Amino acid sequence: MTDHAITDADDNFHFDRMSDKWWETETCWFSFYHPERKLGGWLYVMARPNIGTVAGGAWVWDATAHLPWEVLYSANYTSLRLGDARDLRDATFATGVKVKMLEPLRSYQLGYEDGDRLKLDLRFEAVMAPMPLHSKTSAFGGLGHFDQFGRVRGHIVINGEQLAIDSLSMRDRSWGPRPEHRPKRNTYVTGMADENTGFLLMSDPLRPGEPMTHGFLLRDGHAARLVSGGRSAEYDRATGWMRTIKVEGVDALGRGFAASGAAQSRIILNRHSFIDVNSLVRWELDGKTAWGEDQDMWTMHQWADKSRSGS
Repeated sequence: MTDHAITDADDNFHFDRMSDKWWETETCWFSFYHPERKLGGWLYVMARPNIGTVAGGAWVWDATAHLPWEVLYSANYTSLRLGDARDLRDATFATGVKVKMLEPLRSYQLGYEDGDRLKLDLRFEAVMAPMPLHSKTSAFGGLGHFDQFGRVRGHIVINGEQLAIDSLSMRDRSWGPRPEHRPKRNTYVTGMADENTGFLLMSDPLRPGEPMTHGFLLRDGHAARLVSGGRSAEYDRATGWMRTIKVEGVDALGRGFAASGAAQSRIILNRHSFIDVNSLVRWELDGKTAWGEDQDMWTMHQWADKSRSGS
C-alpha cells in the first residue's frame, strides 16, 4: 500500500481492495485554527465499511481547558451506523460530519451542526499536491495514506459566538487494516507559515534522538520528502504537557530547515487504546511565524507509567 500512487479515486472508499477483515478502515481528517483565540479544531471520520460503522466527530478547544469534557466542544463517537454514507466524496455521517468533494484532491466543503453548541461551515482548498506515505516505520505502518496542506476558510459558531476561520491547515486520508491495538508511541508535527512554506515531521520518541520516521518540507512551493531529521521537546514536569518544541530536517533536495515553537493550547483526545496530547503550536520557521500542531501520541500504559513515575 505504501507504494500506491495517489489518484482522484483516493477521495473515495477503496472497496475494490478491501479484504474481508472487520477492521478494514477508512479515515479522513481536516484541521483548522483561529490564532488570536488560540483556538484549534478538527473534523474526523473513521469508517469501517465491512461492519457498517463510523466513528469520530468534531473537536474545538482553546487555552481555557484541555480535558475533552471541559473544552469548548468534543464529540468523539465510537460506533455509529455508517448507513447509506458509502461515498466519501459526498456524505453526511451519523457523527454529524459533512464532507463534499468539489474538485478531486483539491477542494472540499465541510460542515457540522449540533444544535446551538456548534455549527461549522468551512471550505478546504489545497495549496499542494497530496504527499503519499512511503515509510513503513511511521505510525501508519503499511496503510495507504497521504497528507496535504491547504487553506481553510469559512466560519464556525461555537456556543453562540461566531468566528471567522482563515487558516493554513493539514488534512490527511488513510485506508487499510487498522486494528484497535495498532497504536504505538509516536508524534505527528506540522507547521505552515504561508502557502509556499511548511513542514510535516513524524518521529519515534522511543529511539535515541527522536528521529523522524516520515515527513516532507514545503519551500518555495516545492515539496520534497525528508531524508533525516528529528524532534525534541521540553515538557512541564508537573503536567507532562509539551511546553516548547524544536524540529529539524533535511529533504531529498538537500534543503535543510529548523523550526522552534511553543504550545498555545491543547486537547487530550482519548481514542480506544491510546491518547493524543494534541497541542496548537505557534512556530518560528524560516524567519516567519507559522502555525500547526504537535500530536504527541501514547498508549494508555505508557502514559500511566510516565505519570506514576513522575518523569
